[in-house]
Amino acid sequence: MNAVLFVGHGSKDAEGNEEVREFVRSIASKMDQPIVETCFLEFERPTIAQGIEQCVQQGATQIAVVPITLFSAGHAKIHIPAAIDEARLRYPSVRFNYGRPIGVHEQVLDILASRLEAAGAGAATEADREQTAVLVVGRGSSDADANSDLFKISRLFWEKLKVKWVETAFIGVTAPLVDEGIERCIKLGARKVVILPYFLFTGVLMKRMEQMLLQFSEKYPEQEFILADYFGFHPNLQLILRERALEAVEGEARMNCDMCQYRLAAMEHIDHHHHHDHDHDYGHHHHGHDHHHDHHHGHDHDHDHDHDHHHHDHDDTKAPALGKSKS
Repeated sequence: MNAVLFVGHGSKDAEGNEEVREFVRSIASKMDQPIVETCFLEFERPTIAQGIEQCVQQGATQIAVVPITLFSAGHAKIHIPAAIDEARLRYPSVRFNYGRPIGVHEQVLDILASRLEAAGAGAATEADREQTAVLVVGRGSSDADANSDLFKISRLFWEKLKVKWVETAFIGVTAPLVDEGIERCIKLGARKVVILPYFLFTGVLMKRMEQMLLQFSEKYPEQEFILADYFGFHPNLQLILRERALEAVEGEARMNCDMCQYRLAAMEHIDHHHHHDHDHDYGHHHHGHDHHHDHHHGHDHDHDHDHDHHHHDHDDTKAPALGKSKS
């Protein structure tokens, strides 16, 4: 019996976690799969191990594990495949297929365009467009591949739009940060800046951006600032995730870090157990291995960590040149 296990990142914000659950429920009814479950990487239960157990208890003999993540960084390259490794040992008779993240997808551009239009910036006059900059804001990652993919999205979006500028910034971990992105847009000559969050669901970071919008308006009173909505329950996002799930069920995922030789080599140098079966005291995450991890993250995956400063020298994977891997 087939099962699809969607893996959300998890947030300290309960509203964001509930959005993930509601999103999976919304697409489960449109999928021809007998078992569809949701789990989380951290901050929320069930964990991946618990999600897999739920699928097995319902009779699953094949489980497609599908990450609800925008790009392939540390979680998608290391932590989810590591959880699958453990599950294969625990359930040797169950077949596991690993799906791929959303990635650079044509329908993502349509999501961005619709969010831009909903913010009132899609049907501007030609003169208005000549003075409008769109700032695409991602979460930021210590993985160079993930960061460069966001720049690629921004370029493709510029090709699709008629506005004069589409710039890219991050809310943490890496440069340019949001305030730097805003400053660049203004120096280029923008009279209106539309901030386009490249986030799947709500959470701590989205709420912080609402506060940042007020600060920008006070600092630059001559400019107009608009904060567009995050991806949320957009129909295109539902289509993309259903597509990723079908690929995984049929074993046709074209990018698969599960058997990536880079990942297998990296396993020898890092502790890959990442928040599995953890207790939620948010200070230490207990793994069931009689040891603790209190590490910080630098990934793009629905991260609701507070990155308010410029310098982050942490990387929870500790793998050499992680960003250079092409899984």
